[in-house]
Amino acid sequence: MKLVKVMILCLVALIAVPAFAQDKPADTNMQILLEKVKADKKLVVAANMDLNDAEGKAFWPIYDAYQKDLQSLNDRLGKTILAYADAYNKNALTDELAIRLTNEALAIDQDEITMRKTYSTRLSGVLPGKKVARYLQIENKIRAAIRYELAAGIPLAQ
Repeated sequence: MKLVKVMILCLVALIAVPAFAQDKPADTNMQILLEKVKADKKLVVAANMDLNDAEGKAFWPIYDAYQKDLQSLNDRLGKTILAYADAYNKNALTDELAIRLTNEALAIDQDEITMRKTYSTRLSGVLPGKKVARYLQIENKIRAAIRYELAAGIPLAQ
């Protein structure tokens, strides 16, 4: 489980890049690091899933699709956080913008729940229930750590 903690810290570091102090976009090194973290996440999942050959053959394509859909949600969340950071840094957060950004954050949360339900059903068709639960727990733990760090780094609206 130590590898899980290290991987979570790496993911948090990537996602929680100080948006409130950023003046320039991420460079190629950040992209390389992101690819490394994604590979490490896959290793963590593999180490904790205890899949046999048949389960692995069915699981990994679903995992890859889940990661792709999750990346789409992460991109949306990143844009929402950056929009908030921009308004916050410029002292330009209006009530209307705050409501719009809040609604987008809630929509992302809802879309993530819908996605998890969809993938839970897909995984249930190829894995025993305990392994489905285990995978969703792994994803949930990673997401919880990321969300915790994001929340700690985002100042309250003024």
